[in-house]
Amino acid sequence: MQSSLIDRSGRHISYLRVSVTDRCDMRCVYCMAEDMVFLPRQDVLDFDELERLCAIFIRRGVRRIRLTGGEPLVRRGIDDFVGRMGHWLQSDNSHFDTRGKLDELTLTTNGSQLPAHARALADAGIRRINVSLDSLNSDRFARITRRGRLDQTLRGVRAAREAGLSVRINTVVMAGVNDDELDDFIRWCGETGADLCLIETMPMGETGEDRRQHYLPLSDIRRDLSRRWTLEATDVRTAGPARYVRIAETGHRLGFITPLSHNFCETCNRVRLSCTGQLYTCLGSEDATDLRGIMRDGGSDDDIHTAIDVALAHKPARHDFLISDQNGTVQGPARHMSVTGG
Repeated sequence: MQSSLIDRSGRHISYLRVSVTDRCDMRCVYCMAEDMVFLPRQDVLDFDELERLCAIFIRRGVRRIRLTGGEPLVRRGIDDFVGRMGHWLQSDNSHFDTRGKLDELTLTTNGSQLPAHARALADAGIRRINVSLDSLNSDRFARITRRGRLDQTLRGVRAAREAGLSVRINTVVMAGVNDDELDDFIRWCGETGADLCLIETMPMGETGEDRRQHYLPLSDIRRDLSRRWTLEATDVRTAGPARYVRIAETGHRLGFITPLSHNFCETCNRVRLSCTGQLYTCLGSEDATDLRGIMRDGGSDDDIHTAIDVALAHKPARHDFLISDQNGTVQGPARHMSVTGG
């Protein structure tokens, strides 16, 4: 058995985020350009290739995998792939290498396709999902997503809850765009039975939007919300970067992801696999290791293990996102979030 995944800072890597496609049925203003050029099909890993790489990571100690995109549920055959991955959740993996096992398989989605897929996700062993939702106003939702329909996403959330899935709503907070809706989000999540996670906008890829105009540090948001809601400390932690409080009035959790105002790099346990087989050890770095090339050139699993070890030896100690009004600086990777794996 290969050794555990440990980077040069001594951080144990136990969480893999996997983009299964760069395609999406929305064009959210903080994520994509309106006129996106998507990857040729032959550049994208097929499901056998994706499963092979996931299995390698699981055998090295990855215990949680999150499927992302783009929008993962627009990829044809996704339900079958999720079902195959769900076998790694079982304690009796008779037809798999039992040296590796997943504790959790999760998924991030914009919710538009959930009415058709929620039951299959639950049947595969997924127990919780994240749904990206940045406005509860239909006109504003359409402007943010550039082509999405609020009623369709809300139907998706209902379908997920009816299938027994726990739901966390992910909301990117944007000044002058949706920062006046946060109380509505808290109330609606309480009524829906969902947790809420607020996220600072990140400078990734050219989207046609000026991030400086929309950036808000979540410390300011938390201070403002605490004037109207009772935010109770909690030691709840998931595998990701969110830091949670409990809202006494609703009984649900409120999370904060703060890549700019307060980075969480010292506890990073994550790497990302793009849909083209590029391994990114840091969301904020351009450095990548081409695992697809190794596979398609006939490389062995040992060759892939070696490439992963080399990549981890160069994992940055911290990311370098920056948005500054003082000198107009916006610093981040040129690639879009949809390419990276969330």
